[in-house]
Amino acid sequence: MVKLGTTELDVFPICLGGNVFGWTADEQASFRVLDAYTAAGGNFIDTADVYTASAPGNVGGESETIIGRWLAKRGRRDDVVIATKVGGWDRRPGLGANNIRAAVEDSLRRLGIDHIDLYYAHRDDESTPLEETLGAFDALVRGGKVRYIAASNYSAPRLRQALRNSQHEGLARYVALQTHYNLMERDYESELAGVAAEHELAVLPYFALAMGFLTGKYRAGTRVDSVRAQRASAYLDARGERVLGVLEQVADAHQVSMAAVALAWLRAQPTVSVPIASARNTEQLAGLVQAANLELGQEQVSALTEVSNRT
Repeated sequence: MVKLGTTELDVFPICLGGNVFGWTADEQASFRVLDAYTAAGGNFIDTADVYTASAPGNVGGESETIIGRWLAKRGRRDDVVIATKVGGWDRRPGLGANNIRAAVEDSLRRLGIDHIDLYYAHRDDESTPLEETLGAFDALVRGGKVRYIAASNYSAPRLRQALRNSQHEGLARYVALQTHYNLMERDYESELAGVAAEHELAVLPYFALAMGFLTGKYRAGTRVDSVRAQRASAYLDARGERVLGVLEQVADAHQVSMAAVALAWLRAQPTVSVPIASARNTEQLAGLVQAANLELGQEQVSALTEVSNRT
């Protein structure tokens, strides 16, 4: 298990993303994935109120609802850490105090729980004063409805300012950062990594497998049946091919999946706590959980870092 930043939360080294539940994984498939994840020792599930509103026939909240039904049927609430988010759904938009108060009640109801372990601001809302947002989150923490708060998709200056405001006003502070970071997307390292290190934030990269590209299934001349295929295939250039080549070499050396190596590279980064990855079936999940115990050699980490830096 991994201690999540400065919190008292001990979590599995790979967080299970719930963004596919109710979308590419129906309820039965989602239950199988959740069962397999917890059977492998997993205890950290990430979702959001907006998941999976964009899927045909959905309205939003489907992922939370499925997770809530699974928790109830399996009796696993005390065994898992639940993270969800507010502010990214057009039915509950922004980070105003009234919206946060309403959204948390909706999420608690869908999840069937009495508190959320980690509650994210899904994306920054510059139209709302930081003091208002942080005050609303602080009230949730003091009221016992949320244990810890976190930020997602914040710029370095805004994140730094939010942390300063919390300290100055004596409010609950962000303890974690969810950000877009993987072997193909390295912008996080330029500014946000410094803020995370300075304030001891737990960093949880999303799209850790670059839309599935880093699993190795996207290759020249290969057609992949996936709703993410077009976005993932955008990485299939000379740089992407070189990254896949080194990933494959390292995976062969350890006899693990390429996905596991990509996640292990993230785990080896100094500011990263736990990568987030999703699976629509148990076969995909098996390749992800291998990363929990995979320790790459320094030469392997450096080789992956170098090849993904090249243009």
